[in-house]
Amino acid sequence: MTATAMHGLVLFMDADVHWLDRLIYSFNENFAEWSFFSSPMQVRALLALVLVSVCSGAVGSLVVGGRMAFFSDALAHCAFAGVSLGFLLFETLLAHYRPAGEFWSWVTPVMVVFGMAVGAGIAFVRTRSGLASDTVIGVFFAACIGLYALLRNLILDRKLFDLEDFLFGNPLSASANELIGLLCLVVVTAVVLVCIYNHLLLTNFNPSLARSRRIRVQLSNYIFVMLLALIVNLCLRAVGVLLINALLIVPAATAANVSRNLRQLFWVTIILCLVVSLTGLDISWELSARYKVDIGIPGAIVLLSVVLFVVSLFVGPLLKNRRSAARPDRLAKTAG
Repeated sequence: MTATAMHGLVLFMDADVHWLDRLIYSFNENFAEWSFFSSPMQVRALLALVLVSVCSGAVGSLVVGGRMAFFSDALAHCAFAGVSLGFLLFETLLAHYRPAGEFWSWVTPVMVVFGMAVGAGIAFVRTRSGLASDTVIGVFFAACIGLYALLRNLILDRKLFDLEDFLFGNPLSASANELIGLLCLVVVTAVVLVCIYNHLLLTNFNPSLARSRRIRVQLSNYIFVMLLALIVNLCLRAVGVLLINALLIVPAATAANVSRNLRQLFWVTIILCLVVSLTGLDISWELSARYKVDIGIPGAIVLLSVVLFVVSLFVGPLLKNRRSAARPDRLAKTAG
């Protein structure tokens, strides 16, 4: 028995090990030592990126179609204030009663609630005032960054969390509980989109037409804002505060260049998110295993997304020209 298999067997027998970790260790034993799938961290990172990609891709087309790129970016940066408040509450109320390892299990709900409150506040002020959307978002953005600047000296303790991992993400640090949380997020995202996806599409296209069809435009917007805040705050541990917005925007923008209808836009966005995420993870693994070069996985994912976007700028017009040229032939055959 290899050392990896022996270690996995010992952990499997440990009653304190999470049940999902036990499944992962059992899965690792089927592969050769030092291979990609023999590492529990790589498997957890793979699962985390798949779940994050599905969530980001599912809402990415709506974010781009609704011109909410700045809005999602503001929600991501509001996480600075959310983690500051969570840190302050943890240090004040629980630091003496809970170990440092439970820091994120306490802070994450605080970040989620704060992000959802900010998103609802932006939507409320935007509908109640005559100000432009970017102006309202800028005000809330400034407030959250100001709150973080006020409390930033309090969160310099790296014993509780690494600020660089918070900024740029580290899917290799994903835990079993975080994977379960992301899986629940996928389920929630699917349920919400099944219920209001068409409403959101019509609202983005023509709000007046949506109201004439008795669609509750304001309620749909509030629900989507809450969902977007939930996705941003739960996914940033894997992708990072500064990069989560890129995963929401760039694949959807790429898909818009090559898709011919909204259905294609939705599915192509999800596929692109999965492709760039898994490719970025594989490139990072290969460089580390073969050449001892460690690169940031989220950075590789985002740069791959940008490369595909640049490629789509040239490929997209070619595809559209082919489709335009093929339509007269189809019409002629139909007429004949």
